[in-house]
Amino acid sequence: MTKHVLFICSQNRLRSPTAEQVFANWPGIETSSAGLNNDADNPLTPELVTWADIIFVMEKAHRTKLSAKFKSQLNGKRVICLNIPDEYDYMEESLVRLFEAKVPSHLPEC
Repeated sequence: MTKHVLFICSQNRLRSPTAEQVFANWPGIETSSAGLNNDADNPLTPELVTWADIIFVMEKAHRTKLSAKFKSQLNGKRVICLNIPDEYDYMEESLVRLFEAKVPSHLPEC
């Protein structure tokens, strides 16, 4: 069964779209990404939170904001904080390596 994996950052411009791209072809999962800010490129919606089986946030502040804005949709979902600061460019090699080091242990085995 395919798991839906959602990556969330603030603006959905650098970190979460990078993570979505890095894991787009990972077996057994479908990825998406969104931003928590109102002016994000792809703002987070209640439907997207409901769609997700596993949610990755980049910072503790994202987890707090996510819980405040989407409490009813979260309903016991796994939210994992990666502790990745907003200091990387889209698809920057060091950011990709961070995702490759931190994310796979949380993904379902195929």
